[in-house]
Amino acid sequence: QNTSRTCPKCGHTSKNNRKTQANFACVECDYTANADFVGALNILTAGQAVSACGVGKAQAPTLKQEPAKRAV
Repeated sequence: QNTSRTCPKCGHTSKNNRKTQANFACVECDYTANADFVGALNILTAGQAVSACGVGKAQAPTLKQEPAKRAV
């Protein structure tokens, strides 16, 4: 969520950072780039954080199987 509205340079998130479909311009630090590039960069950064140290990593549900009942 908000991957193409969050500045990869300063971290500021705002809908005003994305005035058009294609262009990103941070209202805080004036960083500019293609909006799709910014979104991809933010997704890459988040993925690297999860891979490196588990930050933001969703916990997988524990699947526990009970022993099968024995036929008597």
